[in-house]
Amino acid sequence: MKTQPMDDYKEAHEVAELRELFGFHKQILLQYFAAFDQRLLASAVDWFLVSGVCMVMAFMVSLFVDGRLILLSIAFSMFLVIPMVNLIYHIVMESSAKQGTYGKQLLRIKVCDLQGSRLTAAHALGRNAAKIFSVLTLFIGYLYSFFNKQQQCLHDVIAGTLVIKDRLV
Repeated sequence: MKTQPMDDYKEAHEVAELRELFGFHKQILLQYFAAFDQRLLASAVDWFLVSGVCMVMAFMVSLFVDGRLILLSIAFSMFLVIPMVNLIYHIVMESSAKQGTYGKQLLRIKVCDLQGSRLTAAHALGRNAAKIFSVLTLFIGYLYSFFNKQQQCLHDVIAGTLVIKDRLV
């Protein structure tokens, strides 16, 4: 049990020597699931970040382009570019060693498979493609997390993933 002065507290499965001593072959998944509000805030941070970078790049391009029609096409192309960049960003970041986007890292949550392992790029692609079903159900797929013991959204259930807290503070 963690007390106030125990800043370096770790559970037994978090220490490699104890895992070996007790015969844990794989780290046991902590059951601290990220709440809907944490996930929503992380998503908002990520969309703001990706949109901001894309808008700055579009602005830089527009400085060197003449013609109202071209400027208008650059502006409308952002409706396609931002979601595509956001998709690639999520796939790369969720399959990285950090296991989450910058928004998730800020809130200390991460994406993993059902065993707590890091996602492959293909698994992250499947998870993010499955988000289409969460949106097509008029966002009921996201609200599904309120009725799921592991707080999984529909796309997490389809992809076999979890969003967990990095550490309980």
